Amino acid sequence: MKRLLFLLSLSLLLTSAAHAQRPKPNYDESQVPEFKLPDPLVTQAGKKVDSAEEWNKVRRPEILELFETEVYGKSPARPENMLFEVTSVKNDALGGKAIRKEVSVYFSGKKAGPRMDLLIYLPAKATKPVPVFMGLNFYGNHTITDETDVQLNGNWMRASKEKAIVDHKATEDSRGKSSSRWPIETIIDRGYGLIAIYCGDIDPDYDDGFKNGVHALFNSKQKPAPDEWGTISAWAWGLSCALDYLETDKQIDTSKVAVIGHSRLGKTSLWAGATDPRFALVISNDSGCGGAALSRRRFGETLHVINNAFPHWFCDNFNKYIDKENDLPVDQHMLISLIAPRPVYVASAEDDQWADPKGEFLSVKYAEPVYKLLGTSGFGAKEMPAVNQPVQKQMGYHIRTGKHNVTDFDWQQYLNFADQHFQGS
Repeated sequence: MKRLLFLLSLSLLLTSAAHAQRPKPNYDESQVPEFKLPDPLVTQAGKKVDSAEEWNKVRRPEILELFETEVYGKSPARPENMLFEVTSVKNDALGGKAIRKEVSVYFSGKKAGPRMDLLIYLPAKATKPVPVFMGLNFYGNHTITDETDVQLNGNWMRASKEKAIVDHKATEDSRGKSSSRWPIETIIDRGYGLIAIYCGDIDPDYDDGFKNGVHALFNSKQKPAPDEWGTISAWAWGLSCALDYLETDKQIDTSKVAVIGHSRLGKTSLWAGATDPRFALVISNDSGCGGAALSRRRFGETLHVINNAFPHWFCDNFNKYIDKENDLPVDQHMLISLIAPRPVYVASAEDDQWADPKGEFLSVKYAEPVYKLLGTSGFGAKEMPAVNQPVQKQMGYHIRTGKHNVTDFDWQQYLNFADQHFQGS
């Protein structure tokens, strides 16, 4: 009994110490430290990049490698023998508006081991391959739609405040719980398709020592090296595998695939867009630290907080920069520059100071020189735009009223942006 009490007391002390060490978030612009951003157009050797050729051959590969080794981690090559299985097709989904498909992707090429399930909605009246939005979701494909015959995901789920998850498993009560974030009918009515994938199919969102999900295929005997993939990198890798399937589907225009993500999955969409040039348009919604927000600002969520709270998201090397952001050889404006010259859209929410809206805006602004060098219209905004006043050129940004979420206002801007870059081309 004494030993049990001692262990409980020790646990409480350690927990208290951990909380005591967690820095209080800064929401005061006057307290943002002075910093100098690395120039995306100056090579590591100190040479100014002044041509598209030099960007593509020298500077872009440098920046990509720095993010791979110091932030997200290097991913393995995608399996050559992946197996794709169409498990259901419904030609009159959404009251006849859509064709709905469910597709299983077996990463090992066998009907065993990790797999991800794609939920696909396409306009039923389309007469040619359609452009699509593709993104990961938090609680399973069955949560994004009210259609009750979509397969209920049986994998591990994070706990939910709505109590629709029991013992980390989805229940029937979880159906449609995230549908407000995925306005499927609106997307279909605008002439686009939607592909949704549960992120936990690829890698479960908890610190499991990288023993589950796709890590188990490549790191079964030991955890990844300090410069190898964390969970965000694995999720991005999975999105590229999904794109491999899309290239086999003749109803989809794979030259017009927009990758989209919210919060941690917005960090993922940016990294997927940076690493896979097949994504023709990239959207980040409220992605914050490790996503679109500048790390050096130390505003809201910081490297200290994110790496301790979610040690599995990034590669181990990223821990070197906790409270040492100025030592980072990159910052998030350089992540956005890796997407150039393809269209990129970053969105913030006024009440989501944790994600640092100003830092997200500045990343777009400071990535613009690369976009301009590559001959695009760039961004054009010198100052942060007013709330609910989007800026849309080759680079897009808005800050809307409201909290950390994906809203109809967000989707209207993304659809307008996609119209600008996909329709008629």
